[in-house]
Amino acid sequence: MSVTVLQPPIPVGPVGQPDIAYAPNHNTYLTRVKRRQETETLENTLPPGFPEKLVSDLVWDGRNLAASYDWDYHLTEHDLEELDAALKNFRALKIPLGHINQDTFALPKLHNTLRAISREIHLGHGFKVVRGIPVDKYTREENIIIYAGLASHVAPIRGRQDHLYQGKPADVAINHIKDITSQVDANRIGAPAYTSEKQVFHTDAGDVIALFALGEAAEGGQSYLSSSWHVYNEIAATRPDLIRTLAEPWVADEFGRGGKKYTSRPLLHHQPATAEAPERLIIQYARRNFTGYWGLPRSSDIPPITEAQAEALDTLHFLAEKYAASLDFHKGDIQFANNLSIFHARAGFRDSPEKQRHLVRLWLRDPEFAWETPEALKSRWDNVYEGVTPENQVFPLEPTIRSSSDASSIKAAQRVK
Repeated sequence: MSVTVLQPPIPVGPVGQPDIAYAPNHNTYLTRVKRRQETETLENTLPPGFPEKLVSDLVWDGRNLAASYDWDYHLTEHDLEELDAALKNFRALKIPLGHINQDTFALPKLHNTLRAISREIHLGHGFKVVRGIPVDKYTREENIIIYAGLASHVAPIRGRQDHLYQGKPADVAINHIKDITSQVDANRIGAPAYTSEKQVFHTDAGDVIALFALGEAAEGGQSYLSSSWHVYNEIAATRPDLIRTLAEPWVADEFGRGGKKYTSRPLLHHQPATAEAPERLIIQYARRNFTGYWGLPRSSDIPPITEAQAEALDTLHFLAEKYAASLDFHKGDIQFANNLSIFHARAGFRDSPEKQRHLVRLWLRDPEFAWETPEALKSRWDNVYEGVTPENQVFPLEPTIRSSSDASSIKAAQRVK
């Protein structure tokens, strides 16, 4: 498939930054692997306490997963009737969308099915796809109400995806994932969510990520998931030195947001088994924080990443790509995924006037099944969940660039200071 995109700005970065870009280059990766193996003495043991192999339903190979696990739930006619009734009941209350919850959007019959989906997300294979919302039957706002209402039965806590809306403080509950390069200056865009480019494997913030397809592309745009636990097992067995690299602090570019140049934290977090929870491994990262992207290139006044870290980034991506499952994601589908155990990505795509890829994202949390948040991630998780109130929640109906991904707003804030 041939996809045409705007030419992004030429990246710059700190002195000593390895030859690595947001878009992974397999030849560069193989050259780096060969050079490091020939010139460095690499560790051959895992960090103390780290497992040699994880055994769980969360460990899966997407190439053959469909033979043993059905990740689809197709809404029935009765389900759709119940959703429609819940929508009408909520509208009749005449209350803001921030008050959407299991009580104001009651689903007495579908509720148990959605709770089972949450259990599968947290304790099973880590993801599920709910299919069949009749998007064209409803207005944009009605689709968002149905989405938030259904999702509240899977994971009742909605996270904050932005702290500003139209320049004013707010708890922005949803984010639109859509190519808007024809509407805004490419130099403003600091995240691939707002382009048609391939989005590499990564994780978001928060426990559960939900994506609702309001529309699909004319060509391309496939949605992919990959088990980070399967990727861990592969790296642990073949390159334990990279597990050590992933478990060490990394300099994550904050691009000056909130007055911070960078933060330092591991990408890999190990949680030993306890009486209440099994052993868990969490990989949390976005590649653009280490390579930059378009309007937000890697900052030149922070430490570079190392050659080992550059290899680790590419290793995560290429192994996730190798073992990924393609979800065959269509208009009207909602994808729920455990953000703590699963990488997600998308293929590049081409829109047309008639067909445009348009997803709406929620960051969710379910107190009943929630995993413990690693200490190094607590401030980031607090930024998502702490202090969010129904009164302050907003649900934008049209795509805008999140302030944390908008290069112009970040640079303007730096000038004010």
